[in-house]
Amino acid sequence: MSGALDGVTILDFSRFLPGAYPGWIAGDLGADVIRVEHPREVAKVALADPTAERRRRARPSYQRNKRSITLNPTHPEARTVLDALLARADILVEDYRPGTMAAMGLGYAEVSEWHPHLIYCSVSFAGQDGPLAGKAGHDPGALALGGALSRLNGTARPTLPGVQVADVLAGAHATIAVLAALRARDRTGRGTRIDIAMSDACLPLAMVALGRTDDPASLGPSDGAFHPKGGVWECADGAFLCTTDMELPYWRRFCAAIGREDLTSWRETPARWPDLEREIAKTLAARPRAAWLAILDDADTQATPVLSPAEALNSTLMRGRGMAVTLDTPVGPVTQVSTPFRLGDDAPDLRVGTPAGSDTDSILADVGFSPGETAQLQASGLFTSTERKR
Repeated sequence: MSGALDGVTILDFSRFLPGAYPGWIAGDLGADVIRVEHPREVAKVALADPTAERRRRARPSYQRNKRSITLNPTHPEARTVLDALLARADILVEDYRPGTMAAMGLGYAEVSEWHPHLIYCSVSFAGQDGPLAGKAGHDPGALALGGALSRLNGTARPTLPGVQVADVLAGAHATIAVLAALRARDRTGRGTRIDIAMSDACLPLAMVALGRTDDPASLGPSDGAFHPKGGVWECADGAFLCTTDMELPYWRRFCAAIGREDLTSWRETPARWPDLEREIAKTLAARPRAAWLAILDDADTQATPVLSPAEALNSTLMRGRGMAVTLDTPVGPVTQVSTPFRLGDDAPDLRVGTPAGSDTDSILADVGFSPGETAQLQASGLFTSTERKR
């Protein structure tokens, strides 16, 4: 079902991962995803990062299967082009600070009046309304507001994660909401407004911890951080091992496999947990990780190696599952993260995202502009101007 979304068109006004995520998934599923890129934003990225040009030509995974048009929405000629794009589109996704799209004449109220069929998805830091509406922020701040950052390392001092947790969560929630709205439109014929707050998306990360107590205020940062049935352990070679043997049969296998059956009953006594942690750490530090993995896998425990992103991407698991794909790009072959789910037996049709503005002519032709009209628009500066015109 690699073409499950054939015939669906998405206008992607995003600049960051949360807003780009729905188009990434939809593009892999066959949707025509058109990135609408402001020349000013393209210039800002190039100025801030000298290596941006090479990466721009390779395009990251989440810009895959997307075409690109550059235009300045505040340019006097922009409305004609934007209306043509909006009339054809099914979905618009944007991740600007609340109020920015409206200032460019592209707010939901204005767009929905002329294009009531359109599903309009806004991804922002703290939502389109509420006490922090309009506040700027990124991934760690959303984790902080959602109660998750305080529990990431189980100590009183929170630590920033090394991956984009809030970005991916907000993007995944936006994808679900967009597809639900698309299904609803099949029945009603009308689009809708979707409001995704990164901070909202992070609160469910704490719902299990919150559900374990009748007094959430009493929940400390380390409560549940160490449980005798699991942990992260350093082995003799400095590599790390993760264990999650929560169910009693797995716990017994784990203790037997490491030669510490004497520890089996210790998990029933919370007062002994600190000693239990020390004993497991001491035992696992005696051998290299590969040796322990061979033993623990043979015993059918839940032990796994702690891998770096590069190690994970090139692991036999990810390669075997098809999660690591190599695509040809203008700067050579690039390995990317594939679609993180399967629909039936068909592999998704993947192609690298195109550089900013490289599809402008073909996109305009698709929505009815002649070569002559496109040339006139090009001469007007619509596709290159970085100045605010309104």
